[in-house]
Amino acid sequence: MREININWTKEGAMRFEAIAPSGHKVELDSPPEHGGDSQGFSPKTLLLVALGGCTGMDVISMLRKMRQEVTGYHLEVKGWEHAEHPKKFDRIIIEHVIEGHNLSQEQVDKAIKLSHEKYCGVSASLVGSVEIEVTSRLVQI
Repeated sequence: MREININWTKEGAMRFEAIAPSGHKVELDSPPEHGGDSQGFSPKTLLLVALGGCTGMDVISMLRKMRQEVTGYHLEVKGWEHAEHPKKFDRIIIEHVIEGHNLSQEQVDKAIKLSHEKYCGVSASLVGSVEIEVTSRLVQI
């Protein structure tokens, strides 16, 4: 079981603070058009962050084990929302942009596939609810 505390801060109409057992904190808020002050991540944006962070940690770990010479790595995560409430994500695209020396497209694709299909718990939690597309772009240095 995992547990997290999320507290309304009273500093803003919609501002909350999530505190992990480790003590790390994340500020949540909504934009002014939804009653907030834009002083933190929106919950749906954090879902994209969680998905990108989960798969990114898997992939970089596997690429290290595969002895890939990664010098830079970032993910571009885009989500499209349903037009009506609850305005859930219908589609998410995750592009893995990996920089390095002598990178193997085959090894990168394998790591991404393993993350998406086997290891990333956030991705697994979304399967069947949202279409997730993964792509990669290698930048050979």
